[in-house]
Amino acid sequence: MDIKIRQEKSLDYDQVEHTIKNAFKEEKHSDQTEHLLVGRLRKSTHFIPELSIVAEKDGKVIGHILLSKVTIENERKIFNSLGLAPVSVLPVYQKQGIGSKLIIAAHNKALQLGYDSVVLLGHEDYYTRFGYKLSKNFGIKFPFKAPEENCFVLELKKDSLKEVSGTVKYPMEFF
Repeated sequence: MDIKIRQEKSLDYDQVEHTIKNAFKEEKHSDQTEHLLVGRLRKSTHFIPELSIVAEKDGKVIGHILLSKVTIENERKIFNSLGLAPVSVLPVYQKQGIGSKLIIAAHNKALQLGYDSVVLLGHEDYYTRFGYKLSKNFGIKFPFKAPEENCFVLELKKDSLKEVSGTVKYPMEFF
């Protein structure tokens, strides 16, 4: 399958919204508003255009991923990080490696841009294959109730979270 992975353009916004809506339409743990989150984040200071990435097939957007700025904070220090949310692939193209390609491309671009880590709330059986580890093992908490087995962090650079602990602070656009 010939898939092009590239940075999202403003001309893609409608197709990205369609992709996100359809990707989450049948998800039992979704509130069906992921497309609204992406729209809010695009208008915020937490948006990094290079980290809004699409998968394209035959000129149509079939997948999307967004990494945006978050922090991990404790009483002494604030650490910069990224939050992965959401990653979406049209249902007809799921389970074909497109989500994996998007995640790897986003990680590589984040590393190029100088970011050290990524946090996410996600499926316990999916994200570990990309090196994500339970956030509790790093002393990192999420600011909302979520099962520990779904709270993850990834060190983009080896030992980048070694001295980091605290609570993830998401921008207001997430709420």
